[in-house]
Amino acid sequence: MKNGLAVCVAGVTGWTGQAVAQGVQSAPDLRLRCGVARSAAGSEHLGVAVYATVAEALDAGGVDVLVDYTSHSAVGANVRAALERGVPVVVGSSGLSGEDYEQIAELATRHGVGVVASGNFSLTAALAQAAAKLAARHLPHWEIIDYASAQKPDAPSGTARELAEQLAAIRAPEYAIRPEQTAGHPEARGAAIEDVQVHSVRLPGFVLSVEAIFGLPDERLTIRHDAGSSATPYVAGTLLAIRAAARRTGLVRGLDSLLLEAPA
Repeated sequence: MKNGLAVCVAGVTGWTGQAVAQGVQSAPDLRLRCGVARSAAGSEHLGVAVYATVAEALDAGGVDVLVDYTSHSAVGANVRAALERGVPVVVGSSGLSGEDYEQIAELATRHGVGVVASGNFSLTAALAQAAAKLAARHLPHWEIIDYASAQKPDAPSGTARELAEQLAAIRAPEYAIRPEQTAGHPEARGAAIEDVQVHSVRLPGFVLSVEAIFGLPDERLTIRHDAGSSATPYVAGTLLAIRAAARRTGLVRGLDSLLLEAPA
């Protein structure tokens, strides 16, 4: 068996989790220790044991980093189970709120381990997020549109939520008319995430796309990221996050933060 950080992938049989697990197996400095998937519990997948829960997988021992690509309903409990056991976590699942992340940051610091969370581990999505954060420093008006497949159960996507929260941390957007003061149907103005208007579209034909639209009088800037039909784009960023989570303490949100640290 090769040496390197031992990784457990929660959601190992899923669309993204399986691609990430295969990426871990191919990386010279990482090794796949086990996986978590209720549907495959008690069997082997990609040559490693699969457990029903994260707690069972971590209690079996030998895991250096947990990667979570499960669901919005499971991710919170999975992250807490890992942190309580002193295991660093990479969070690729959506569904956690800003308040959830405040609690996770406190837990990570208390237990002396790292958490790297990103709404999207695609390198190009991270660069789009970095560009939007730069734009928000100079442009006072923006809104976000979030596109996903008709089957996506949560809204907004983790990518859109994270982007809204990060832009709001830079400055509050300005509105000529406050969204809640809209005549007619104020809900047509979208949902307010940290006072940023986010509009979620759920239709067949989309995988995942997000647009940050900035406006000034007589001009506008659109920063958009579109995901393809495979999970390949998320692998490289997740592997970078695994290495980062293992060597730090506390919470890092956004893959773009890690890209600023990484050598060219």
